[in-house]
Amino acid sequence: MRLRSLLVLLAVPALVATAAPAQAADPTVAPGGNFDLGIWQLQEPVGSPGSPTTISSSRLKGPNGFQDSYFYTDTRDGAMTFWAPEKGVTTPNSNYARSELREMNRDGSAANWSLSGSHKLSATLRVVSVTSNVCVGQVHLGTGGSSTKPLLELYYRSSGDIVLGTENSPDGGQTPHTVGHVSIGKTWTYSIGISGGNTIDLTVNGSTTHYSIPSSFKAYKQYFKAGSYNQSSSDSTTKGARVAFYGLTVSHG
Repeated sequence: MRLRSLLVLLAVPALVATAAPAQAADPTVAPGGNFDLGIWQLQEPVGSPGSPTTISSSRLKGPNGFQDSYFYTDTRDGAMTFWAPEKGVTTPNSNYARSELREMNRDGSAANWSLSGSHKLSATLRVVSVTSNVCVGQVHLGTGGSSTKPLLELYYRSSGDIVLGTENSPDGGQTPHTVGHVSIGKTWTYSIGISGGNTIDLTVNGSTTHYSIPSSFKAYKQYFKAGSYNQSSSDSTTKGARVAFYGLTVSHG
């Protein structure tokens, strides 16, 4: 079943031309000192083949929380920064390395919510560098079946295009929708919402589009992801995607 856009793009407002944080951030502390990381787990592009290293919420939280060369606070502006080189450890179901947050519950269990109700992931960010394409936000399938696909992925391409990829079914087949354009290094915003179990509500820089959710996804629970999921691979450890976040929030209702 092919997804259809239900609403035309609205006028895109002027882009923000500064890298300044969306809110005051302390550049001297770990990301957990500026962001609520109590609902996230971090996956990094290191570890053993097929089993990337993960960092728990408890280790990420607070001003003295975890940080390293793949996940750190930018000392110039306080941005929570994710670095994913083209060469790195990947999951068994992907050829691409990532430095990416996976949504969790406050009790440390994996988030796994129903499509019914309302759910929103909101971010303010900028892509510092990218080889070709990077995924900066996802709604991913949880329990309910055997699929390891996302429901959707939000990409930033080296051309500056922002593209939403919606899966046609849990078996795969992704449809791209160009939803905006931002020059490399410039700050922008997005929110990914799920409403009523039937609709994806995407807002990029204030411009909103809506997409229907195929009924084949209804059996699955979901969870959010955000960060730098590089979409290219090579033997290079210096080429890759670096993404800086100035705001990141999740809400459920």
